[in-house]
Amino acid sequence: MLGCTHGTLFKTTVAGGSYQEGLSINIQGVPAGYVFTEEELYVEQMLRKPGQGELTSPRREADVPIIYSGVNAADTMPGFKTAMHTNGTPLVILIPNVDRHFEHIEQYQVTNRTPRPGHASYASYQRYGIYDDAIGAGIFSGRYTSTLVAAGTIAKRILKDHGIEVTSYVKEAAGIKMREMSIAEIRKKATAYRELRKEYDPIYQAIFAQKKMRPDMRFFEKCAVLAELEKMIPDIPKPKYNEDEVLKKYGVNPKLFCPDTEASLAMYKEIIRITEEGDSSGGIVEVVVTGAPAGMGEPIFNKLDGELGRLMSLGTVKAVEIGCGIKAATMTGSQCNDAMRVKDGKILFGSNNAGGITGGLTTGQEIVVRVAVKPTPTIAKPQQTIDKVSLENKELAAVTRRDPTIVPRMWPVVESYTAMIILDYYMQWQAQEIMKPKR
Repeated sequence: MLGCTHGTLFKTTVAGGSYQEGLSINIQGVPAGYVFTEEELYVEQMLRKPGQGELTSPRREADVPIIYSGVNAADTMPGFKTAMHTNGTPLVILIPNVDRHFEHIEQYQVTNRTPRPGHASYASYQRYGIYDDAIGAGIFSGRYTSTLVAAGTIAKRILKDHGIEVTSYVKEAAGIKMREMSIAEIRKKATAYRELRKEYDPIYQAIFAQKKMRPDMRFFEKCAVLAELEKMIPDIPKPKYNEDEVLKKYGVNPKLFCPDTEASLAMYKEIIRITEEGDSSGGIVEVVVTGAPAGMGEPIFNKLDGELGRLMSLGTVKAVEIGCGIKAATMTGSQCNDAMRVKDGKILFGSNNAGGITGGLTTGQEIVVRVAVKPTPTIAKPQQTIDKVSLENKELAAVTRRDPTIVPRMWPVVESYTAMIILDYYMQWQAQEIMKPKR
């Protein structure tokens, strides 16, 4: 299967499927000398994994990653502390599936002849025929986005060391929009949301808080931890929140990360209302990048905004906007242009309709991107479909595990994929800057 690799200098290749043994990520271009841990990776996986409550699929995947290669097994020489540090070789991360029970596989088997409208199941059958990995939608399942979150976690840390930060959040869900907020305020909320999820996540508390999985453990020792976890999965309770206490302590809604708490509560209620009708809902995720240097990107075919358009590669994304986006079609030039002036030797912009990118190159302003997330294709209402083998007309009602909405799980994916793109372009920019003639 082609199309599973992204990047030039920060190059990521993903593999696996929803009901295969798991998924894997091979990252080339990670600088030597970094220390990454499974705990650090899991904190980000925890934000997108299923089984978290009413707004996610009931599938209880743990999404506990294992760093498999790309780090030193021990100190390389006496007197040097290099154990567990990246060594410049490909960094490989495994994410085993631990909740793929056979009763659920049978549910897929008996419905796989009738493709789900709005899903990839019909097109993938046309491509791969009877060998199509249709159990749980294979690589077309949202499970694969766990690989992007893993790679994005690595990218975000490297970027932050260079003063570049990437932050995403739910801007709109089920037709409810949040108010405008500063990125500084949003980032405080994002930090609080991560701390909240760590405190209430039973797997984080059972494995990482108790140090049952440590970076210095061998691969098979880590596998033993996951083997034990697999036995526990059916009995692990879902997080239970006292919402009043959570709001008072963290100032965020535990079930959905929209930094506008009032809007997030309204979003939640509307999502549940639509779900109770047997339907699903979509929304908008926004991502903001700060600290990117001016002039980063390429002209013509490799424009940075064109590359950010690759967020359409995410299966549930149906549109990508940069800056003012589609509103540009109804604006005049004087309204759309971002006027510039100089104050105290610094260049200031009167607006940011360009979203921080012109001519495919960064302007030094915030990079602002929005993606439209479609409703979950799998719904409880009957839908017209076909038998893809006999070509007969059929009616389909959902019987598999599903998400009422994908939006609450998409913001960490969008954040991660954006970080992968930005780091890849930043590394190219750095290479070009170094090669400029000395004056």
